[in-house]
Amino acid sequence: MNTVAILTILVSNMLVYAAPLIFTSIGGAYSEHAGVVNVGLEGIMVMGAFTGVVFNLTFASSLGGMTIWLSLLAGGLVGLIFSAIHAVATINFRADHVVSGTVLNLLAPALAVFLVKAIYGKGQTSNIDLSFGKFDFPLLSDIPVIGDIFFKNTSLMGYVAIGFSFVSWFIMFKTKFGLRLRSVGEHPQAADTLGINVYLMRYYGVLISGFLGGVGGALYAQSASVNFSATTIVGPGFIALAAMIFGKWNPVGAMLSSLFFGLSQSLAVIGSQLPFLQGVPAVYLQIAPYVLTILVLAAFFGKAVAPKADGINYIKSK
Repeated sequence: MNTVAILTILVSNMLVYAAPLIFTSIGGAYSEHAGVVNVGLEGIMVMGAFTGVVFNLTFASSLGGMTIWLSLLAGGLVGLIFSAIHAVATINFRADHVVSGTVLNLLAPALAVFLVKAIYGKGQTSNIDLSFGKFDFPLLSDIPVIGDIFFKNTSLMGYVAIGFSFVSWFIMFKTKFGLRLRSVGEHPQAADTLGINVYLMRYYGVLISGFLGGVGGALYAQSASVNFSATTIVGPGFIALAAMIFGKWNPVGAMLSSLFFGLSQSLAVIGSQLPFLQGVPAVYLQIAPYVLTILVLAAFFGKAVAPKADGINYIKSK
């Protein structure tokens, strides 16, 4: 296997696994910039994955090629609704953010598997027929070497996610909405004094986080796993949380971190196909993404500065 072939496999699979992490980690950044810690990204991804697969199986015959795209939207909407539990608990009832997020993570897999059992009479769904397969970019895929590595037989959604990270950066740092969102995460009292509705902006942050986490889950289920079971989403939500911290709560930084973690996840899957990893036991490749997550958090968590009011409940003064 030549170098170009190895790089093509690496880049293609990296994008497949990184795309869901990019959407979810950016969602986490929106929530935390609004001042709400969202540890429940894993649970939100589970509900998004469940919804995406069920929608796909139900409507594939009638909607055709649009099914996979509408499944992303359906997954995002269910993720948004599911994240509303976290929003109400933390913003209205001033619950501890980590405890509330953990509840989502515990609730989602049990609820999703129960619903699968109720709908299909078994513990997991059938495999979907329509999924996000590999894509060749017109013209770009014809470029020698670079086209083979980056634009041929690759993940379209990976590039969509990368483009979305720059759009999110612009919204967060260059628009009035983004400034207001960040102000309630840095100094909610000052923002309130200036007439900004702190509670409403925090709701926006958490609900956007839920929508993007649901999209990430639905994308993961329709590209990496092609069905739903209790083990479809085990870890990506926490890795997305680590990517957000590693990226210093910046959408572009979160995207770059997600690409790094996506590469480590893809190595666990395709490592046996690569000449330089064939001698490594499979179990080491499978634990590598989680070991890297721990190492990155240990190395960078103290250096990364979160929004000042992140995780602090706001009580409006009278």
